Amino acid sequence: MIFVYITAGNAGDAKKISRHLIEKKLIACTNIFPIESMYKWKGDIKEETEFVIIAKTIQEKYEQVKQELKEIHTYETPCIVSWEIKKGNKEFIDWVNKQVS
Repeated sequence: MIFVYITAGNAGDAKKISRHLIEKKLIACTNIFPIESMYKWKGDIKEETEFVIIAKTIQEKYEQVKQELKEIHTYETPCIVSWEIKKGNKEFIDWVNKQVS
């Protein structure tokens, strides 16, 4: 199982992205929460509220998730990174596997 970390510009976009990926069976579920971000973009330092999506899926779906996000995301350069979950509640991991298969 992996978690995919994605940022979005607002709650509506985060929910649209989450729903789209769930409907396509690319992810099982998400958590969405607001964050304060600071970054340099095109020469200027930006300070903005964004929304983080933590999507749960399996490693085999990562490339499809990334491709789908690149097509639907409103950002020119979206943050799409993942990390492997090595241990966890077996029942939850089994549920994630079932949702994306």
